Amino acid sequence: MEISDFGPYPAAQGYEEAVSLDTADPLSHYRQSFVHTDDEVIYLDGNSLGRLPVETPGVVEDVTNRQWGDRLIRSWNEGWWDLQLRLGDKLAPLLGSGRGEVIISDSTSVNLYKLAMAALSTTPHHRRRIVTDDLNFPSDVYILNSVATACGGELDIIASDGINGPVDGLASAIDDSTALVSLSHTTYASGYTYDVAKLSTLAREAGALTLWDCSHSAGALPIDLHGWGVDLAVGCTYKYLNGGPGSPAFLYVRRDLIEELASPIPGWWAHDEPFQFDLEFAPSSGIRRFHTGTMPILSLAAVEPGLETALSAGPEATREKSVGLIAYLIDQWRDHLEPLGFDLASPIEPERRGSHISLRHMQAWPINRAMIEDMKVVPDFRKPDNIRLGLAPLYTRYIDVHTAVQRMRKVVVENLYQSHNEDRALVT
Repeated sequence: MEISDFGPYPAAQGYEEAVSLDTADPLSHYRQSFVHTDDEVIYLDGNSLGRLPVETPGVVEDVTNRQWGDRLIRSWNEGWWDLQLRLGDKLAPLLGSGRGEVIISDSTSVNLYKLAMAALSTTPHHRRRIVTDDLNFPSDVYILNSVATACGGELDIIASDGINGPVDGLASAIDDSTALVSLSHTTYASGYTYDVAKLSTLAREAGALTLWDCSHSAGALPIDLHGWGVDLAVGCTYKYLNGGPGSPAFLYVRRDLIEELASPIPGWWAHDEPFQFDLEFAPSSGIRRFHTGTMPILSLAAVEPGLETALSAGPEATREKSVGLIAYLIDQWRDHLEPLGFDLASPIEPERRGSHISLRHMQAWPINRAMIEDMKVVPDFRKPDNIRLGLAPLYTRYIDVHTAVQRMRKVVVENLYQSHNEDRALVT
């Protein structure tokens, strides 16, 4: 394929607008904070794995060569032991929380299990229902179901229309038998974004606790856990926070609940005096009590550059650009992709969506593969027919969106996807 086939496409509608918007973009300089090894690749999967920050390799090299290689075990007393707490405090402003309420710890799934079990362990026996919806991330649903079963309760999964959160159904389901309401702030498939304050208020008035998964919103949307009245929250750091593949996740516990709740996995890092090596567990005070075992220091340290960049840009400015990018993408979809059979599978209203949208097409899987393999556009695919386009505001440009849409159009108009019908990958 000739290099000219990758664009740009100045004759296509929307090109001049994209150029103008990029020129006026106050966040444009943050693009240089991330590694770009191939300028022709348009990366639209920041909602799954964020780009590598330029500073991260240097951080990892220092941890590897100086801290591990030279200082060896002495590094535990030179910053490693409290690194997850320090980074939790650094993340806290992006979550609308305070110091000492956030810790970087384990994976999102493990954190969700810990907090869900802790919540149900404190509720009266007549409260054993967990309420969620069918838009929640499947792993969250598995864990919530396991917790409900272990506690002699039930998981109530409220049906949606496949795109929008079933707010009315959730409101009807939350009652005096509900122990916990657990939902994704921004849902993984459609990008629908809940009014967290509204649902949290409903739960609180019914006497239930709330546990929100912020994996698809942290670093892309302003979050106000304090202002919204959230009790508990979890989320990952490898999407819009750009912490790296499989980077440790975070958990939040409202300050007045920290000493009230007990982690169901009493690991030694959560012990009040871990190096006494007592056989009887004595929980630490503060948020550390929700930690478990030894942290992967290399991965943990790699989280910091992404956090610093997100803090520097600020959640409000980041959100403003996200809204603009997706509004422009929706206009481009109407002009160039809707006539080719692409349907919008995300909310149209900006206040009800995150920083990614889904487009449906009957040939979504082979189109997705052709975009990646033939046209250097990297989205992702979710069954049965969703192509997800994640627009990370710190490094995605308007011209990237315009060029990506034209490349998608080329895939369909020239039938480039037909050679990928049998091409099935494990990770989609």
